[in-house]
Parts: sequence; C-alpha cells; structure tokens
Amino acid sequence: MLTTVAAFDRIGEENAFAVLARATALAGEGRDIINLGIGQPDFRTPEHIVEAAIKALRDGQHGYTPSVGIQPLREAVARDLNRRFDVEVDPGLVMIVPGGKVTMYAAILLFGEPGAEILYPDPGFPIYRSMIEYTGATPVPVPIREENGFAFSAEETLALITPRTRLLIINSPANPTGGVTPKAEIDKLVAGLAAHPHVALMSDEIYDQFLFDGERHQTLLAYPEIRDRLILLNGWSKTYAMTGWRLGYSVWPKDLYEKVRKLSVNAWSCVNAATQYAGIAALEGPQEPVAAMLAEFDRRRKLVVEGLNALPGVSCATPKGAFYAFPNVSRTGWASAKALASALLEDAGVAVIGGPDFGVHGEGYIRLSYANSAENIARALERMAAFLAQRKAA
Repeated sequence: MLTTVAAFDRIGEENAFAVLARATALAGEGRDIINLGIGQPDFRTPEHIVEAAIKALRDGQHGYTPSVGIQPLREAVARDLNRRFDVEVDPGLVMIVPGGKVTMYAAILLFGEPGAEILYPDPGFPIYRSMIEYTGATPVPVPIREENGFAFSAEETLALITPRTRLLIINSPANPTGGVTPKAEIDKLVAGLAAHPHVALMSDEIYDQFLFDGERHQTLLAYPEIRDRLILLNGWSKTYAMTGWRLGYSVWPKDLYEKVRKLSVNAWSCVNAATQYAGIAALEGPQEPVAAMLAEFDRRRKLVVEGLNALPGVSCATPKGAFYAFPNVSRTGWASAKALASALLEDAGVAVIGGPDFGVHGEGYIRLSYANSAENIARALERMAAFLAQRKAA
C-alpha cells in the first residue's frame, strides 16, 4: 500500500469541472446539453492578442523567462492599474503567474498551517476553502447574504477575526453570486483592519471590469494603509476571453515578494513566453472587444434575470457584476439545491451548479453562468420552466 500525506485527503475540487465532464459525456451520447455551468466566456480571444502571441513565437520568444514574468509585461500591468484606478504600483512587486488559482495557492500556502485561521467568502470560489483545508488551517466562512445584495458585511467580517486569523480573502465582483461590495463597506473594512495588523488580505479582483448598472470597482490597492499586507489577484482569463492561455498576475507586499518568487522557481518556473507577449497586447491594444463583450454580457444578464424570476418557485436578485446569476430556489419544493442541479442536467439537459458547491451558505441557490449565447440561455430557461412545472405537478 502506498502512503500519501494526509493533506491530500483534505483537498476539494471545483465542481464546475465535474459538471462540465458529465455534460460532455451526455453530449457524447447524443443528448442536447446547454451548459450554463462553467465560468468561461464563449467569445474568441481578440485577434490582435492572438497575433501578438504568433509574432512572439516567430520572433523566437519560446524559451524560459524570469520566474516572475518578463519586465515589459510587469510594467504593462502597473501602467494598466494606474490608468484604470489612479494607483501607483511598482512593477518590481508584480508577479506573472499561470492563472488566478496560482495566487490563491501561494497566498494560502504562505499563511495556512494547523492552528491558523483563514477567512474566506461563503458562498465563494470553492478553491479558497479547498486550499485552506489542504494546509491544515481552519477555514472560517464569511457569510455572503442575499439580503445584503451579495456584498460582504464589514461589521460581520471584522467580528470573525481572532488572534489566530492569518489571512482574509475577499472577492468583489464576486463568483458565484455576481455581488459587488460598495466602496462604503470596503472603507469600513479597511478602517476596522487597523485594529488587526496581524491579518493579511488577498483581494480577488479577477472580475474587476465586469460591472453593470453604473457600478464602479473599488480596488483594495487604493488604500495605502494596507498595501504592506495586501495581495492583489487579477488576470486576463475573464476580461479578454483567455481562460485557456493560463495567464494571471498578482501584486505583492515587498516583504512577501521574495518568498513567492522562490515558490515560483520551485513550482511553475515561469509562464510560457508567447502568452506573456499576448498579455501585453491585451492590456495595451484596443479595448473595443472588451466593451463589446461586456455589452453582450449585460444583454444576457437581463435575459437571465427576467427568465429566472418567471420560473415557479424561483427568485433572482439582479447581479451587479461578474457573469453569474445566483437564483434562490428554496421555494421550488426541492430540499437540496445540488439534487435540483443534477436533475436539471440529467432530465432537462441544462447544466448549472448547485449552491452548496460554493459553500455552506449556498444551500437554497443554484449558479447559472450567462457566458453562453442569448439563444441558448433562452432555450435553457424554457427547459427549466417545463421541468419545474412537471415536477411540481408530479
């Protein structure tokens, strides 16, 4: 018998990929499956970004790069953050990584160990809790409530901090809820953290350009009083439809940067060179494709919310950001949201994710991604309506 370390028995997973695998298997059997489960833009990567990668390869950019990323890309990230948020970022504190999850992994690994506590949003991206449990730290869920517009409460968050708290993870705009935490609430959180200088923060801002109804993103980089303990997570996957390129970035406090650089050398060496040149083109090239994608997402968002609120037993708060809806299905008669999600896939051919896959506070909800065509969304809503009507009648 092989013996592995106990930490691997605690690792969870992102169930969206399990649902994707099942949906793919059903499609392979000839079923017509509409996938509203995976959080992946259905748009092509803009052509100027693709061409930049091709040019880089033709120019011979296919060797190792510095483990923290090429200097021109780190400088482009700093310029982009300054242009969009009027914040100063030292390119020497920017790290280029293969996707957003790597920053989560590194941050949680830095602070997680038995006896430590790490706070994370719930419902929230499932990898937060998975990695916390892997390290042996105690995961402490920060409730994300529908009655708050799926924004976190600064007062409730601060009340959960103890002397054992090492790291606080926040996410706005949020997955899976589409919630956006207003600036006033973030101001309160930052002010309250002055009493807890032992707590680091990781701000997951991967959806920072996915905002609707006049909402504006409040980056945590705008608070100089916490910059010495703030880890910013961001990247290209969502904004530029580059999920498969595996390109992300993070901004680190000076005292942590060298530790993470060493981790990068040990774990992933570097991000592939051509992708990094594509990243420069994305940030510094035309932004019209991003605006066009956001306009289409907004159109789909309205279609989804209207359709969901017309379903029997379903109510859906209007998401203000990201590209997810998180409808309340507690009045459908289904005691388990995961069972409902499974039945919708198996019996109605619509892939969605059960709320409990995003945390203990996700029961009674399901997540729909509207990163699919308006036509497919309309067909999915029709199928869901027929399914719920039949099951209610039964």
